[in-house]
Amino acid sequence: MKKILLALSVLVVAAAFSSASNPPMAGTIVSESSVDCGTKKQGKKESTALLCQEYTVRTNTTEYKIRQEKPADKSIIPANTPIEFTLNKNKMKFKANGKKYEYLIVATSALDTQTK
Repeated sequence: MKKILLALSVLVVAAAFSSASNPPMAGTIVSESSVDCGTKKQGKKESTALLCQEYTVRTNTTEYKIRQEKPADKSIIPANTPIEFTLNKNKMKFKANGKKYEYLIVATSALDTQTK
């Protein structure tokens, strides 16, 4: 009887941990800039610099710098856009203006939480 109860409790705990995914976090895009993210060859000797959008996302405790993986998506997200995002390793997934986005996290920094 004890073995069955132990197995059942282990199963319940394992199910609780497996169903707990990353809850969405709230943040705001506070700035946008274009940064160099590679080059594109146009001929044997000519190449053109490719620009990617880099955004700063701020939460209550952390500031993230995120960048496009590829310069394919040309839409620009305006500053002061509130977003709900999830983090998965080095990527941030969020939805803004009805479109889904996935960006690379290139930098993080903690914000000073002390009030003066």
